[in-house]
Amino acid sequence: MSFSALSPAARLRGFRPAWLSPKVFRTELLAGLVVGLALIPEAISFSVIVGVDPAIGLFTSFTMAVVISVVGGRPAMISAATGAVALVVAPLNRQHGFGYLIAAVVLGGVFQIVLGALGVAKLLRFVPRSVMVGFVNSLAVLVFMAQVPELHDVPWPVYPLVVGGIALMVLFPCVTRAVPAPLVSIVVLTAITVAAGIAVPTVGDRGELPSSLPVPGLPDVPFTTDTLTTVAPYALAMALVGLMESLMTAKLVDDITDTRSSKARESIGQGIANIVTGLFGGMGGCAVIGQTMINVRVSGARTRLSTFLAGAFLMVLCIVFGPVVSRIPMAALVAVMVMVSVAAFDWHSIAPRTLRRMPAGETLVMVVTVVCVVVTHNLAVGVVVGTVVAMVIFARRVARLADVTTATDSGGDRIVYTVTGELFFASANDLVTRFGYATDPDRVVIDLSAAHIWDASSVAALDAITAKYEQRGKTVEIVGLNEPSAEIHKTLSGELTGSH
Repeated sequence: MSFSALSPAARLRGFRPAWLSPKVFRTELLAGLVVGLALIPEAISFSVIVGVDPAIGLFTSFTMAVVISVVGGRPAMISAATGAVALVVAPLNRQHGFGYLIAAVVLGGVFQIVLGALGVAKLLRFVPRSVMVGFVNSLAVLVFMAQVPELHDVPWPVYPLVVGGIALMVLFPCVTRAVPAPLVSIVVLTAITVAAGIAVPTVGDRGELPSSLPVPGLPDVPFTTDTLTTVAPYALAMALVGLMESLMTAKLVDDITDTRSSKARESIGQGIANIVTGLFGGMGGCAVIGQTMINVRVSGARTRLSTFLAGAFLMVLCIVFGPVVSRIPMAALVAVMVMVSVAAFDWHSIAPRTLRRMPAGETLVMVVTVVCVVVTHNLAVGVVVGTVVAMVIFARRVARLADVTTATDSGGDRIVYTVTGELFFASANDLVTRFGYATDPDRVVIDLSAAHIWDASSVAALDAITAKYEQRGKTVEIVGLNEPSAEIHKTLSGELTGSH
C-alpha cells in the first residue's frame, strides 16, 4: 500500500515519535533522571580541573545535553562537560582568564561546524576495529580510575555502601527492569545514610549547586588579532579532541543499538552545542562515554528524549532539589560508575581463547591504544597512536605479499620477471634488489599483470630498475599493467628523479 493510500490517522502514527509510547516514555524518563544524577559529580570534578566555579561545569552539562538532543546526529548519546575538553582548556583559563576560555569554546564550536561540513566524520572509517576495542577498554579503565580517589582516605562506611550499591544493581534487575537499577541504588543508599545519620562524603561536599539558570552573553575579551592568535590553538585542539571522542562514542552506540547515525550531523551538532554553551558561560564539552553507557546500555534508552531530560533534570535537581541532591552519598555514584566501567569493558577482547586466535598485531594495537589513553588521559592521543601503529603493521604485512619470480627463455636471450602483489612505498623499496642486473641477458621483461601500482615510490623503483639495466646496455619491457597502474606509471615515469 502506498503512503498516499494510508488514512490520516495511519500517516500520523508513521510520524509519531517513538517516545510517545508509554513504555518507551517511561524508560526514557527514568534513564534521563539517572543520567542527570550521574552528571553532577563529574561536572563538578571537571570544573575543579579547569579552575572554575562548580556551577560552570553544571551549566555546561545542562546546555550541552539539551542542545545536542535537538541538533545531534546520534539519538540517546549524552554530551556534557568532559575531562578530555577540560584538560585542553585548563591551561588557557589559568594563563589568560575565564573570558579567553569562553572565547575558545565558542571558536572551537565554529571549528567543529566547519570540520563537520568538510566531512571530517568520514575519516572514522580509517580507524581499525582493534583501535575501537582499545578505545572502549581504555574508557572503561579511565572511568574506573576516576572512582579510585573517592575510595581513598574516606570513612569506613563508604566501602560497605559501595559494595551494597553494586550488589543492588546486579540483583535488582532479577526482580524487575521497569525501574533502572542505578536509580534504585542511589535512592536506597541515600535513604540509608540520611536515616541512619551516617557521615560520608556527599555531592554537596563537592561544591555549591547553582540556584538559577545561566544568562547568555558574549566573552569578556578584546576582539583583536592578538586574542584570536591566543585562543585559536586551544579552540582547534578542543574541536579535534571533542569530535574524536564524540564520533567514536557515536559509533560505539551504533554498534550497541544496531542502528546507524549521521556522523556529519553529529559533528555539526557538537559545534552548535559548544557555541551555545560558550555563550551561556560554559566551559565546553563533548560526548561522555560513562553517562552514555548508563543511558543506553544500563537504562535501555534509545531516543533523543532521554538526552534532553538528562540535561533538564540536571538543572531541576540542582536548582529545585539542591538540598536533597547535595545529600546523595558519593558512594552511591561511585557504585554506579564502577558498574558502568565493568559493563563498558570488552571482556571478550582479553579472553584467553580470543587472544590465542587473534593476530598478534591486532592485540598489540589494542594494548598500545589502551596504554596511551590511560597514561595521557587523552583519548585523541590513544586513537591517533593506535591507528598509526595499525597502519604500520598493515603496511608491513601487505609488503610481504609482494613477490618476484623469474623464468628464462629456452634460447637464453630473454628473462621474464613476474611481479605479484601490491606495490607501494613499503614493498617497492625491496623490489630493486630482486633483479640480477649483471648476469641477466640483454632482454628483460617485467610482467606486472598480477601486481598493482599504488604510489610514486613504486614508479620510482621501476624507473631505478630500468636505469640499472640501461647502464649495462640492456633493454627493459614492462608489460601487463592494469589500467590504473598504467595511468600512474605513464604520468610519473621519468618525472621523479629530476634528471630528465
